[in-house]
Amino acid sequence: MKARFFALILFCATGIALAQTPPDRPPGPPNAAHQLERLTTLLELTDTQKAQVKTILDAQHAKMQAQFQTAQASGTKPTFEQMRAARQQLHAATVQQLTPVLTPSQLKKFEVLMEEERGPRGGGPHGPPSGAAPPTSSN
Repeated sequence: MKARFFALILFCATGIALAQTPPDRPPGPPNAAHQLERLTTLLELTDTQKAQVKTILDAQHAKMQAQFQTAQASGTKPTFEQMRAARQQLHAATVQQLTPVLTPSQLKKFEVLMEEERGPRGGGPHGPPSGAAPPTSSN
């Protein structure tokens, strides 16, 4: 009797869990379209700026993909420090390209947003991969 009751509760709980509505967007990193819309809203981009920012971010994404494919093709796994350096270099190049497109205020907001995305430890929202040394603070 207890086993049947437990099975019934488990069945109901499973049904309730499966009936939950999915989130607005899947978990994980935002896709390019979502990122552009977010930046458009938060930075109050004009239509011209939006087109220019899209071009710059698309180029950034293509470079990231190329770096990933190159690393994968080489058969070697880059260290956390190598990945971090590559990301910082790409970020600096992106900011340099955005500087003539965005106003100083928008550029400052962009920097703040990117800092928030990197998280408090500099390794993304979840910090560096396990086993990797956390980045040292220059403060």
